[in-house]
Amino acid sequence: MNPIIAELTRSQIQVDRVAFKVGDGVKVHTKVREGDKERVQIFGGIVIARRGRGSQQAFTVRRISYGEGVERVFPLHSPSVVKIEVDREAITQKARLYYLRKRVGKQASTVKERRLLEATGAMDATSAPDATVAAAK
Repeated sequence: MNPIIAELTRSQIQVDRVAFKVGDGVKVHTKVREGDKERVQIFGGIVIARRGRGSQQAFTVRRISYGEGVERVFPLHSPSVVKIEVDREAITQKARLYYLRKRVGKQASTVKERRLLEATGAMDATSAPDATVAAAK
């Protein structure tokens, strides 16, 4: 790649973005401008796809709103994306979850998942309820 282009893209990449993958439940905080006012709007759902690389990365979030599927594509390194929160982590077997588009009802938001506590390793032997009972004896 041309060094000038590489330098420009390197300056546009935001390193403070949280790591997430396809299948994770996320809340994306975006800046919305209405007239002369600016506010933050939250769009929550399941990440069904990621694409691109470098400063051109984008991800698609899908949610069900009033019985209708809504998808939105966000540029990952856009200044309009304030923050990305990961609600739940999922174990997926595909790189893109487009099959969720055909599902209706609760199945439309169901992905094989594991709890966030198990994924981060926050639950250790001392915080387990059995360990506190065994320590009391």
